[in-house]
Amino acid sequence: MENNSTIKEEVKLSSRLWLGGADCMMTTLNNILTGGGLTFFFVNYFKMDPKWSATCWLLFGLWNAVNDPLFGYISDKTKSKLGRRIPYIRYGSLMVAAVFVLTWVLGGKGGDFQMFIQMLISLFLFDALYTAIATSLYVMPFEMAVTNEARSKILFVKVIFGLVALSVPLALLGMIEGILNTSLQTFQIIMTIVGVAAGLIMFFSTFFYKEKGYTQEEEQYPLIQSIVNCFKNKSFLAFESISFSVTFIQTALMMGLSYYFSASGVNMLYCYAAMFVGIIFGIWLWMGPGAKMGIKKSMVLMCLIFGTALAIMMVFGQTTIAGIVGFLGSGIGFAGGMYLVPLMNGDVIDYDEHVSGLRREGMYAGVNSFVCKPAISIANAIFPIMLGWFGYDPNIEIAAQSATAKVGIRISWLSISVVLLFLCAFLIGKFYPLDGDWWKEIKQKLARIHDEKQKAFEEEMLNRKA
Repeated sequence: MENNSTIKEEVKLSSRLWLGGADCMMTTLNNILTGGGLTFFFVNYFKMDPKWSATCWLLFGLWNAVNDPLFGYISDKTKSKLGRRIPYIRYGSLMVAAVFVLTWVLGGKGGDFQMFIQMLISLFLFDALYTAIATSLYVMPFEMAVTNEARSKILFVKVIFGLVALSVPLALLGMIEGILNTSLQTFQIIMTIVGVAAGLIMFFSTFFYKEKGYTQEEEQYPLIQSIVNCFKNKSFLAFESISFSVTFIQTALMMGLSYYFSASGVNMLYCYAAMFVGIIFGIWLWMGPGAKMGIKKSMVLMCLIFGTALAIMMVFGQTTIAGIVGFLGSGIGFAGGMYLVPLMNGDVIDYDEHVSGLRREGMYAGVNSFVCKPAISIANAIFPIMLGWFGYDPNIEIAAQSATAKVGIRISWLSISVVLLFLCAFLIGKFYPLDGDWWKEIKQKLARIHDEKQKAFEEEMLNRKA
């Protein structure tokens, strides 16, 4: 007779805190470097031709087509005493910190082509390490628990730490023009401190959480079949619409901050305060009423709120009120991106296990990055190009640009994000299937299977030692 008892999973608070801290540090480094810092450093400060920057980001996008799915596959097949994911976090953390620091210390020397090579090398090295670490951190909640109740506790901590991962880049990127114009050395010291702190926190975090051992015993599909099976999962296709859009929007919003505040004269402090109020409200909304609505309805609502707020700021963003509204809605959207998107992804992976019988978190994370990482390149490449359509001159200060160029900054910064969010609301509402009582029953069944497999694995390990 099938056991229909409800499974209650618990993850230690210390594990949640250290995992959240490590994820926060990796996200912080990525948000600074790929969220506009690298482009501003080379293009605006060292005056590299924007065409070289755009070319760099497009080549980088091609690299991601190979890098991410391949690592996801390798990660799923990794076998070690530490597990499938932890080795990459522990040993990659110090290396990615070194690359991050050296990017700002050694970059910006020579002509356009030399700077292009420097920028390209920094991106390739950073992203190779980022992929290994961030993918492992991203899937750890799915390794540690299967029920959304247990995962939500892990993700809640990640969201709280995510405020740091958001606020530090926001502050730095919002002030990057002033810091660089005042002192390049001061900027480099700040980046060195951030990089070293991040590397150490990620390294030490790996001693405080662990994976379920039985997953290493499962045989995985061959690489091509593993990739193809991801795209056969219809829920994954619907998920990718929001995953791609959130990646693009986070990159685009970070990139345009310094431009927006310098061009509009809107008070940065008021906007950031509104955004953090929005994040706190969003955390309550998605974890409280949102939990009752379910992931699908919550995601549709998040897209509509986020898209409407950005549209208001795009049209009326020269005023303080519109700026506050835009940042308030962005905060609600960021909270959804940090909390709802991973929960949705976990459900997609769980459905795959329901069909295949295998845990393939790494492969799904890799294919997700394959689809979404180009959004980073597209955002970094298209923003300076769109600015040029409105007569933006990179050789003069942002505040001194023409009136047309200042309007163009808001359009270049926000228009694509608005379209993507409204499109996602439609696609998820129409095509995402994992919702309702039938899905809750499957989740409970998977939790029982995981519990049984882990107990069997631990007994086998004891017998081997004996």
